[in-house]
Amino acid sequence: MAATEKHWAVTEKVIEWVRESSIEARARNLEVPSLDDEERLLKGAAHYDAMCPICHLAPGLEPTELSVGLYPQPPIFHQRQPVVDSAAKQDRARKYFWVIKNGLKMTAMPAWGLSHDDDSIWAMAAFILKMSQMTPEQYQALIHSAEDHTHTHAHGHAHGEH
Repeated sequence: MAATEKHWAVTEKVIEWVRESSIEARARNLEVPSLDDEERLLKGAAHYDAMCPICHLAPGLEPTELSVGLYPQPPIFHQRQPVVDSAAKQDRARKYFWVIKNGLKMTAMPAWGLSHDDDSIWAMAAFILKMSQMTPEQYQALIHSAEDHTHTHAHGHAHGEH
């Protein structure tokens, strides 16, 4: 049961297949809102920055003590290749939404749907899609824009409510 002892390769393949199949089946029929809405992107940036970098990192952030010790290792979204195909992007957004909302057993991924509404979760999914190949400067600019936006628009969930 030790996280320092990895599964056999065949066991990892089976677990991955079950996890991916389960997510696909549950996310398949979700209705995806506009992913390019600036308001949604800024909201997602604020939520991501407040809750996610300790495990999933961010551009320019070195691995944390927590992220290094997790097994399985959490995905590092800013290192992923961008999804350009519209249908593939919608599919990826549905899967991100489902996982963020429901969490994943035995992975340390919490179910953020217990404390966040669907709009906030879609915002995080949209931001994560945008993170592919993002530079540290682009990340910081978005985070600062999100903070400025939150401070000048006193509606919805404020950054400090995480």
